[in-house]
Amino acid sequence: MVKITGVTFKNGGKVYYFSPGKDRYEKGMGVIVETARGNEYATVTIPYAEVDDGKIISPLKPVVRIATARDRETVKRNLERKPEAMRITQEKIDKHNLDMKLIDCEFAFDGSKVVFYYSAPSRVDFRELVKDLSSAFKMRIELRQIGIRDEIKMIGGIGACGRECCCATCMPDLKKVTIKMAKTQGLSLNPSKISGLCGRLMCCLSYENGYYTEAGKSVPKIGSEVGTPDGKGTVVNVNMLKMQVRVRIEDKQKDLVTYHDFPVEQIKFKRAAPKERESDDDVPEDLKELLE
Repeated sequence: MVKITGVTFKNGGKVYYFSPGKDRYEKGMGVIVETARGNEYATVTIPYAEVDDGKIISPLKPVVRIATARDRETVKRNLERKPEAMRITQEKIDKHNLDMKLIDCEFAFDGSKVVFYYSAPSRVDFRELVKDLSSAFKMRIELRQIGIRDEIKMIGGIGACGRECCCATCMPDLKKVTIKMAKTQGLSLNPSKISGLCGRLMCCLSYENGYYTEAGKSVPKIGSEVGTPDGKGTVVNVNMLKMQVRVRIEDKQKDLVTYHDFPVEQIKFKRAAPKERESDDDVPEDLKELLE
């Protein structure tokens, strides 16, 4: 077991492990940590813990010290510089007529450089832009191209559920999401219903996929014939949260059709053989763009 202190560099960001110093930390406290890019300001999320050796990348870099009022002022000043830096950079982009969308910028804690994040449909020749920005800011300039999902993670937004996007708040890493997850949960395959602000499949599809995958093994398929306490019928709906099955029962003698809800344990059905893993090549053409 290895002693660690967990920190994040952004709200809702990934938790990184560092070697604890001699100080005592509290959750939410600002600290200065040593990184490959130099000393950086971070926020403590795990004051102290022990983790298995296999979960860390050795050697752990140290927590240098608890952040001071001067450190917090430096972070505040860097944040205040962002709007003006974004305005100047956008003017330079327009000047050079570059096909790129400026997303965000980030000043290094030690003031040695500024990183600009952008998205673009293709490769951009920004050599002249970098020269102009170097003259304007008098520091090292980095330009990093990001994808559409990373863009939404960075700028945030309100999803169809009425809450802020998961990727910008509670999801440290972007996870792979597939059409099969939507099918497993019985969702409509209408692109407008299962895509997020980024135009890709909603990240939240992955949250309950494990439950629905296991529950799906214990319920009959829609359209299959099953036995019930009231006779044989056809499954028209399955509620995998309540583990209930709605069955259409037809009485030909009385020319009567009724619908009944039964608990899964009262249903007799033949369990389907496991299917081969579905690939992205099997999805309809109108849904493939959600996977790009």
